[in-house]
Amino acid sequence: MPIQTATTGQLENAQNIVIAKARFTMEHSQPCVELVEHMNLGKGEKSLTLPKVGQMEATNLVDGVDLVDAEDIGMTTLDLTTGEVGLKVILTDKLVRQENESVFAIVGRQMGDGMGRKKDRDVIALFAALNGGTPLGATTKTLTIGNVSGCIAFAKANKFPAPVNIVHHPNTVYDITVSLAITPGAAYPIPHGYAEDLLKDFYKITINQVSVFEDGNIDANYGDVAGDGMGAIFSKNAMCVLDQKGFGTERERDASLRATELVVTADYGCWEIDDTYGAGMLYDQTAVATNA
Repeated sequence: MPIQTATTGQLENAQNIVIAKARFTMEHSQPCVELVEHMNLGKGEKSLTLPKVGQMEATNLVDGVDLVDAEDIGMTTLDLTTGEVGLKVILTDKLVRQENESVFAIVGRQMGDGMGRKKDRDVIALFAALNGGTPLGATTKTLTIGNVSGCIAFAKANKFPAPVNIVHHPNTVYDITVSLAITPGAAYPIPHGYAEDLLKDFYKITINQVSVFEDGNIDANYGDVAGDGMGAIFSKNAMCVLDQKGFGTERERDASLRATELVVTADYGCWEIDDTYGAGMLYDQTAVATNA
């Protein structure tokens, strides 16, 4: 019986469909990544040294009296590095021979979801350390409109640089919107300045110049308390994603397996830049009742 194998053209077509879908899905599956600073490492660079300076104080002057006090720049630095992340998918000859584009789109979506979710969770993991590790809210507390307004007041009182955003789980964000008795998308369209194609599905509402986004990648049971979740309120300048290598692919033929391995990798790091520009938000994210 003759053995039928996938041709090079078939494999390239399959790979193109998978990667195109994976890239698209990844870009649209990581809201937190889109809300923080982005930096890049150049070729040959292994780390990025980020300077930070303190505040200076101006003083009253007296005519004819020399200004003798000098202010300290107060510069500190933070060294940022990256690490590799990746996954592997095996496209069998049998699958490729089927020439079913929807199958490859499904595979691409799985890959994109995996890579996007990983990067998004890496940013979410930084939330708990903001504000010196002291979150706003408290265990089992509901994020009411009063509580979210208190979090915004905290941010403004501590001079978080604009833009400031809130990110929390959809169940937690529901507690805000249900008390307002509005349809957020209709009453509060996404403000200017955001990548609407990437963030419109996660945006809910703007309260006192602070935009609220929902992210289902925030885990429940934070601190081993059933239903608790750790979101955050933060300036864009509080955290960053440092990229050295974006979404890249390699293909390797495995003849004995009668398949082709498709390897996807990225090289990045997620970092807290300024602890004082954000705070975790510890609130209940118990599943919302649908039969009340």
